[in-house]
Amino acid sequence: MSSHREAPEISKDPVADNTDVYAFVSPDKPDTVTIIANFIPFQNPYGGPNFYEFGDDVLYQLHISNSGTGQADISYQFRFHAEIRNKKTFLYNTGPISSITDPNWNRPQFYSVTRVDHGRARILARNLAAPPVNVGIRSTPNYAKLAGQAIHTIGTNRKVFAGQRADGFFADLGSIFDLGTLRPFQMAHLIPSAAAMGVNGLQGSNVHTIALQVPISDLTRDGRRPKDVLDAKSVIGVYASASRQQSKILDGGVPVWHGPYKQVSRLGNPLFNEVIVPMAEKDKWNSLPPSGDKRFAGYVTKPELAGLLPVLYPGVFPRLAAYKKPRADLAAILLTGIPKGVVPGFQNYTGPVQADMLRLNVAVPPAKSPNPLGLVAGDAAGFPNGRRVFDDVVTVELRAVAGLTIPLVDPAFKPDDAAGAIKDGTSNTNSDYLKWFPYLGTPAGGYSSKPGMPAVS
Repeated sequence: MSSHREAPEISKDPVADNTDVYAFVSPDKPDTVTIIANFIPFQNPYGGPNFYEFGDDVLYQLHISNSGTGQADISYQFRFHAEIRNKKTFLYNTGPISSITDPNWNRPQFYSVTRVDHGRARILARNLAAPPVNVGIRSTPNYAKLAGQAIHTIGTNRKVFAGQRADGFFADLGSIFDLGTLRPFQMAHLIPSAAAMGVNGLQGSNVHTIALQVPISDLTRDGRRPKDVLDAKSVIGVYASASRQQSKILDGGVPVWHGPYKQVSRLGNPLFNEVIVPMAEKDKWNSLPPSGDKRFAGYVTKPELAGLLPVLYPGVFPRLAAYKKPRADLAAILLTGIPKGVVPGFQNYTGPVQADMLRLNVAVPPAKSPNPLGLVAGDAAGFPNGRRVFDDVVTVELRAVAGLTIPLVDPAFKPDDAAGAIKDGTSNTNSDYLKWFPYLGTPAGGYSSKPGMPAVS
């Protein structure tokens, strides 16, 4: 879920599959923004001997739109290449890996970072080392140290990291995709059973993370750090993408790519392509820029899930079932941002162009007491104002679809009582989030992890 295996074609290409995007004002460095994009879903920690890594043949990009067009004004590009140090062994490592330069690590991976600003490209760094995966207590005995060595500083106040982390997203995948079952409320389901706690379907899974921390002034329209939340220049749109070259030729069984890069995956808001776009259009959506999302707006203003909830939970959502107006609340949250006057003292409106992006008002400071339900719980530093790694986006979006946010645009509507209580009942069961960059937790280790059990790093 979020964007794990969300479209038929990209589910066959996990190395290019963008699973989650986060964008937030850094809590420990509030003059900076951190952008995180995860790829390669559902990684088993014990996935050797060919462990997970970024694709040498994939162009990964983080995009910032600050002009109100839904187009990328600034992009950060990441290109990877792996090396084999000892071509006479099948082993990933031939002994303990004590540092990211250790010769015992047989397949190191390196990358470059390029900033593209309104079409002008500038290479920021070359040959940055990624860390190895967390193999186990003998191969990677101090994984936190290895990961720390892979946090690179670019210039004076910019950080970058690319490597394996624990998946910070949580959702009851097994239940939700079983005819929309929410375990805490399944006694009210059309096919009922006893209420139960949710089960995190991402438990024990790792991902590959690209994380970037840069000054706020690097990303805004006028190159300044805004202080006024209601200033239009304080809002940026963020999304990520993965692209492959246009054609693939098998040369002796080895794929060789040719031609210009074409986008095969993208992600802004969590769950957009997953549960809003129809299956027949998901691959097309992945290939298009957000600026063309007007063609998908009808699926936002009349979401399929909003029609399914009253059917799957008979008698629980009568007001939602009777509401026939287009969902202007969801259009604002997902496609344009929330304009002034809807939430007192807040806005993250990027203009009338409908585009699926995370919208972050960089003038909103980090919360002193963060609430994982974000804006709907009064915490304006959280989703859908950007997205922090711990935000409970499944609960927020379920409640929004169920009608909780309709009164923002239609005060006469009274949500069903269940709209404010609906949830899938999960929480993060992987390693704890960090309070510092890159914020996602230590990935689960192969030796220590057991199938179906909480991750152990």
